[in-house]
Amino acid sequence: MPGSYYDQQALLAALTRHWAGRFHNPARLEQLHHNVLVGGRHLALPIDEYEKLDSFDASNGAWIRCAVELGERAVGDALARAGLEPDAIDHLFFVSVTGIAAPSIDARLVNRMGLRADVKRTPIFGLGCVAGAAGIARAADYLRAFPDQVAVLLSVELCSLTLQRGDLSIANLIASGLFGDGAAAVVLTGGERAVRGPRVVATRSVFYPGTEHLMGWEIGSNGFRVVLSGDVPQVAGGIRKDVDAFLASQGLVLADVDRFLCHPGGPKVLEAFETALELPREALGLTWKSLREVGNLSSASVLFVLGDTLAERPAEPGSFGLMIAMGPGFCSELVLLQW
Repeated sequence: MPGSYYDQQALLAALTRHWAGRFHNPARLEQLHHNVLVGGRHLALPIDEYEKLDSFDASNGAWIRCAVELGERAVGDALARAGLEPDAIDHLFFVSVTGIAAPSIDARLVNRMGLRADVKRTPIFGLGCVAGAAGIARAADYLRAFPDQVAVLLSVELCSLTLQRGDLSIANLIASGLFGDGAAAVVLTGGERAVRGPRVVATRSVFYPGTEHLMGWEIGSNGFRVVLSGDVPQVAGGIRKDVDAFLASQGLVLADVDRFLCHPGGPKVLEAFETALELPREALGLTWKSLREVGNLSSASVLFVLGDTLAERPAEPGSFGLMIAMGPGFCSELVLLQW
């Protein structure tokens, strides 16, 4: 995680000062920040440096610099936990939706970390919050073709660097209270290599036609302007049919799943998941905890929930876990895990 952490009140105070005199109802910002149930967030930069970011060029430059630094740390930590060196990586997948770079961040890590010259790279932009689960799915797809290899998924999301400080729309005000910064990496190995942790049994992508307007960016000269519809929880509430169909394809039903690893999209989305899947609050306890402690980290969030699940909720051999994330498209990604 980035080194700068601020509780929600400190972040609210800074935004209130910045937007002073521009609200007809100043209490509205506080209400929106309170409603997202986030207690604090990490920022890519110390809070007083954000006023210096007066253009998209400056913000994106900061994103590149911080993404390289955080990405190196995340990949290094993941490799260390797996007992591997950087030259063991055969394919590096990189996901982010909060900045743009060419060469991409994964390319900038090759020399920096001493990756092999023949390392394969797949940078993915545009999947947003769903990209953590989608990245695991795509890496697992690759390893089915190359079962003797090692793939690494890296997510770096620096949402604070996308904030439009001149935008007083409800979507932007909610985003200013919900999204945080973070980076996460996952090491995946093919079936011919020793496995520590759960294996990916199956994956499924679901696209919802006619929903492109629900979430994403409007990209212009000022950078990324958030699009966030209030209809997202309603779409999330329809996830049950997709989950049932996916599990049925594997000869399973919902009762066979012991662990649920959901992207913390926000309180209303998580409540929609709980209702649709008939889950008690404790089933998504680690997801709620992640939302409360660090906010929504876009694609990195579900990877943090995965890490917390592995660390705090050890599973019995043979038990199943289901990873669920949703994002721009509008779409969902389902990943079936087995310990």
